Amino acid sequence: MHSHHHTHDHSDAEHDHDHHHHTHSHDPEETKKIVHRLARAIGHLESVKRMVEDNRDCTEVLVQLAAVRSALNSTAKVILKEHMEHCMADAIAGGDMEELEALNEAIDRYIG
Repeated sequence: MHSHHHTHDHSDAEHDHDHHHHTHSHDPEETKKIVHRLARAIGHLESVKRMVEDNRDCTEVLVQLAAVRSALNSTAKVILKEHMEHCMADAIAGGDMEELEALNEAIDRYIG
């Protein structure tokens, strides 16, 4: 099985497109940025939790929760774009419709 230890530049004709065992490989810099975004959202959510514990005003809590949700949505958008650029382009080129179906299901769960 071909291992994926590089970004998805698959110009080589002999690449094995068996994505049933595909491990997603992304640009480490992009991954680091996504992890940083998630860490910030976690920190923000922890502070909202403390606000609730401290009996802070409900409207303040809701405003901060909305900010956390917005941060998560923008992070999801970054993850989706990254996935489209690196994994889906590769899957479509290899005729992997299961990967496309999995993405559609994930989008439905996220948006639904």
